[in-house]
Amino acid sequence: MKTDLKANIKLHQVSSRYYLPENEIELASLTRYEKVNTLILENADDGAREAALDVARTINETVESRGRCVIGFGTGRYVLKVYDELVKLYFADKVSFAGVVAFNLSELGLADADDLSLNNLISERLYAKADIEPDNIHTIHRLSSIENVHSQCKAYEQQIIDAGGLDLVVCDLNPDGSLAYNEPGSSRNSACRLIMLGNESRSRIAEVLQSDTAPKTAVTLGLGNILSAGKIICVAWEEDSAAALFSTVEGKMTDLLPASFLQVHGDVKIFADLDAASRLTRISFPWKVTSCEWTDHLIRRAIVWLCEQTGLPVLKLTNKDYNDYGLSELLALFDSAYNVNIKIFNDLQHTITGWPGGKPDADDTYRPEREKPYPKRVLIFSPHPDDAVVSMGGTVRRLVQQGHDVKIAFQTDADVAVSDEDMMRSLLLADRLTKRFEGCAFKFVEDLIDKLTHETTTSDDNDDMRYFKGSIMLSEALMACRQMGVPRKNLFDLRMPFYVSDVHGQGRLTEADVAVIEDLIRRIEPHQIFVDNDLVDPHGTHVRATGAVLHAVDKLKDEPFMRDCRVWMYRGQWGQWDVDQVEMAVPMSPEEFGDKREAILKFHSQIHDAPFRSSADGKLPWQRSIERNRALAEKYQQLGLATYEAIEAFVQYRPK
Repeated sequence: MKTDLKANIKLHQVSSRYYLPENEIELASLTRYEKVNTLILENADDGAREAALDVARTINETVESRGRCVIGFGTGRYVLKVYDELVKLYFADKVSFAGVVAFNLSELGLADADDLSLNNLISERLYAKADIEPDNIHTIHRLSSIENVHSQCKAYEQQIIDAGGLDLVVCDLNPDGSLAYNEPGSSRNSACRLIMLGNESRSRIAEVLQSDTAPKTAVTLGLGNILSAGKIICVAWEEDSAAALFSTVEGKMTDLLPASFLQVHGDVKIFADLDAASRLTRISFPWKVTSCEWTDHLIRRAIVWLCEQTGLPVLKLTNKDYNDYGLSELLALFDSAYNVNIKIFNDLQHTITGWPGGKPDADDTYRPEREKPYPKRVLIFSPHPDDAVVSMGGTVRRLVQQGHDVKIAFQTDADVAVSDEDMMRSLLLADRLTKRFEGCAFKFVEDLIDKLTHETTTSDDNDDMRYFKGSIMLSEALMACRQMGVPRKNLFDLRMPFYVSDVHGQGRLTEADVAVIEDLIRRIEPHQIFVDNDLVDPHGTHVRATGAVLHAVDKLKDEPFMRDCRVWMYRGQWGQWDVDQVEMAVPMSPEEFGDKREAILKFHSQIHDAPFRSSADGKLPWQRSIERNRALAEKYQQLGLATYEAIEAFVQYRPK
């Protein structure tokens, strides 16, 4: 199976001038907002190669001058690519590890999973394949209890001091802004210590160890230890790192984003791919720092930005506005503000459609979707049972009303998103009913109530409880889909292996998962596929679920029926498409938006006390999605387009 097809999602082409400038003068102009030295490569593979070359140069130079090079090695999933490239350089005789003294930055904490070890991971990927002396490899030993943690951490720090201090640290910049396992809230001077891991860190560790077990603790060198190194090389790949990278490089220092303290270090290099660097000024708003190679997408992005700065709709922008905000290049290209305005206004107007499946017997030249075939077979993939409703419920309703054959596939049952309290409420109801009708489920329900009432273990550890929770979520989904007009026979409970195999729903994505999706697509032969693109989901379910669909689409793309199939990506639970990215915008009237909200409210287990909340203000993802729908409609209105109550947005996925 191919590794990660997220790299296939390319929303627009970025000019290499913005990340590979021709000279130092151009680089200085491009990076004027950046406080940390950042090297941007087109993809993660290129970035890993460049980072490895830099590590190799540092080793060679330091060993030559000092006789040895003391390195702190991280164990995140991003940096593993760098280690693979270092091994290639070693076998090419470009670097030797004979003079390297290695200190692992982190290790799992209390020995609650004896077979798991970050040291074993890095040994397999680097140490065992190079010529490093075993006596020069140092790691933090797993703790049998917390009683000796302080003395052990101090002893580890002393070993580093005795070795002459860290010459180099190689690590990830994690999506939550942590370095090693210094979680948000870690102080700039923090030392080696035992920490409790957050959900995101636990998910990352389970992924890199390819394990169903998520550790609860880790011992890590602190920010003070890392910042004391002579040089730091940090890597960041993929879109889920974009926010953290931007804040690290261009934002203010804060202990809520530990990586931001890299700004105080004199010798840091961050290697990032284009997806991770997408929010940096030179990539996202290049006209602020240089002359531009103007593409249709970049022009639209610039005009949307100009409207935000001036508070004016597109058609009211003047030559003076363009000149005042540094966009005079567009005036030279189009002769006048009017010409630019008309082009962008029409581009935006053409994204709006009340016919997401295409309008029959109509000219589809400027419509997002083609007229034929009609009606279409539509297949919607929903990572959790509520995602399709929350993110694109209005569009689902439109497709049904306009005569298309709409089918929804629930990729998981989302049992881990249902609280114990919600399960107990449903169990008490089931208990009452089984006693009244003497049903065969009586003993099953009674046992579950007893376990939930008296056992100290969580319901996640019990298969029956997980099944019951998942049944709650799926039952709510049936009611929500009924609200939107999708019949029960058109709903599929896929129970994907990656989810059911792990108590936290964070198992590894395998060919078995892809086969489930591939089989369903073959059976339906859809004309439209809708797939979730909330890839910044901190819990990982969306990433895995979407990955399975993209892998299946990649395998099937040459099939005759797939040549007549368009794949649309939606967001909602954890993000929204920017206006300049939107290729199809489906508006909703107040009544239609009310119907969508009613469908969302069918998910009783998610309305008030769902375990996962999306932000510091305590709002749940579905509440955020509702706000985003309204905000997008307001954005279109501010740009001078028609006024709607809410809008759902989509971007087309084009397999390579």
